[in-house]
Amino acid sequence: MTDNDVINKRKSEHIELCLTDQVTGDRITTGFDAYRFIHHALPEIDFEEIDVGTNVLGKSIATPFLISSMTGGAAMAETINRNLAIAAEEKGWIFALGSTRALIESHAYRQSFQVRKYAPNVPIVANLGAVQLNYGFGVEECKQIIDITEADALVLHLNTIQEVIQQDGNTNFKDLLTKIEKLCRELAVPVGVKEVGFGIDGQVAKKLSEVGISFIDVAGAGGTSWSQVEKLRSKEKIKKKAAEAFSDWGTPTAACIQSVRESVSDNTIIASGGIKNGMDVAKAIALGADAAGFGRSILKQATESVEALLEVMEVRELELKMTMFGIGAQSIEDLKQTTRLKK
Repeated sequence: MTDNDVINKRKSEHIELCLTDQVTGDRITTGFDAYRFIHHALPEIDFEEIDVGTNVLGKSIATPFLISSMTGGAAMAETINRNLAIAAEEKGWIFALGSTRALIESHAYRQSFQVRKYAPNVPIVANLGAVQLNYGFGVEECKQIIDITEADALVLHLNTIQEVIQQDGNTNFKDLLTKIEKLCRELAVPVGVKEVGFGIDGQVAKKLSEVGISFIDVAGAGGTSWSQVEKLRSKEKIKKKAAEAFSDWGTPTAACIQSVRESVSDNTIIASGGIKNGMDVAKAIALGADAAGFGRSILKQATESVEALLEVMEVRELELKMTMFGIGAQSIEDLKQTTRLKK
């Protein structure tokens, strides 16, 4: 099997498993269910004048929504990413690509990452595993990724537990902070860091902020568990059994947001990890996030059509606006300042 075949097989299996299997934790939740908004019966605002526009990554965007990193580097990824890019452009959502490692290691599915022609105006975020900085990737490779994808930013994902369970995973996470600092210093676009579903806390966020990271996607627990995805993929008996203990591993998304915001006041915070609807987005923003991402919850629609995607995106936007109306928040800034979220 060639390297191209290996990459295609892994990426395709990830998509199929996320579409068809139970890939969440057994009991862990995002933590949003512990919070409720206090209804405002007399909001004194016009629903039609509610504005969900905001500024993220130095750009004005129509909504505080992000399509979280999902795929790329596989045959079926080209259609998915095209649909996502077209829908993102129409609705004004930030679009984060899946891991672009395959862009450098193989040219076979390069087009699955080249979506700027479908989304000329919205921010596109390229994505690379931070651990690859210990496996041959550096400033030049990251510059190539940014040039090829025409990305507005680069996010480095942290996925320690996944890499241990994944067949032939890369597990040397030593001395990454200095290499991340070098990227922040030498790349012409903002550099961010994200988790993949186990969460980032305030202590880690502070270290990242100190080396120049511009944004942090907490990607907390409560949504897709990549320990469980890799458990389903694994052919290794020992790893498969060990992965079962990690079905509920990680810090819930709501706790991550609060911890990170308390530690870094100036960085942009993106909330992701089990975000189900627009009310979850409102809770995330009220807790300290600037934007929120949807991943697996819109993957099925992305495999179907642009129309299916647009429908679910419109529902999410309406849910956010209705929540804001219900607490008397006319703008995202009002939502950030609300005192109507209670635990």
